[in-house]
Amino acid sequence: MEKNNFPPLLDAEENGKKISPQLPPGVKNFLIDIDGTICEDIPNEEPWRMIDAKVYPDALKICNHWYEQGHIITFFTSRTEQHREVTETWLKKHGFKYHGILFGKPRGGNYHWIDNHIVRATRYKGKFTDLVERNVTIEVFEE
Repeated sequence: MEKNNFPPLLDAEENGKKISPQLPPGVKNFLIDIDGTICEDIPNEEPWRMIDAKVYPDALKICNHWYEQGHIITFFTSRTEQHREVTETWLKKHGFKYHGILFGKPRGGNYHWIDNHIVRATRYKGKFTDLVERNVTIEVFEE
C-alpha cells in the first residue's frame, strides 16, 4: 500500500471556532468499493475466490489516474478484517495505488450517507471512466 502522497489538510474555522481540517480545493477523497465495483462481485462467504477475482475493465487505469492526480484513494469494502491479507495481496498483485482500506462496510446496499461534509455518490454500473458532471435530483434536509 502506498502511504505517501497524502495531500496536506488545511485548517478550517466556522463561526470563529476551529473545525475538522479540510482537503485543499480540487482534491477528492474517493471511497471505492471493491467487490462488484473494481472487480467481480465475490461474497464474504467465498473468500477463496478473492485472490483470483477478475479486475473490471479500466478500474485499475482510472483509480491509479486519480491517485496520480493527487486525490485520496481509500477502498471501502464489506469484506471483513479476516479478508485483509488476501485483499491487500490482490490489490498489490494488480498494481492498484491507494492510501487506505476500510473494512466492514454494511452489506446490502441502498446506502444513505449523512455527513457534515459534502458527499457525492456515484453508482458503478459496469463501466469505469473519468467522472462527468450531471444535474440530478437528490434528497436533502429541509432548511
